[in-house]
Amino acid sequence: MGALYLVALAIALTGMVLLDRRFRLFFWADARRATIVLVAGVAFFLAWDAAGIGLGIFFRGETSFMTGLVIAPELPVEEVFFLALLCYLTMNAVGAATLVLSRRGARS
Repeated sequence: MGALYLVALAIALTGMVLLDRRFRLFFWADARRATIVLVAGVAFFLAWDAAGIGLGIFFRGETSFMTGLVIAPELPVEEVFFLALLCYLTMNAVGAATLVLSRRGARS
């Protein structure tokens, strides 16, 4: 039960990869650009988390669904996977919106 949240994040990330692959939304559209954007996004939010932790705003919640592994004080390993999912989901959504709008414009 201690890795349930991490497993759920991994399943969600797998879903993002499958959607990306099927519709060529992000990595399959331009892998180099996607890597840069994803790494920059995760790094930005990790810096944001570090600032919040340093200011005493963010704390790690204790739950039986998490592994208990931490990267830094108050920063669980699951946070990196969550941030990757958040950034990947956002970029897939942007790619999907661009695809829909371009198809709609082509019909007009």
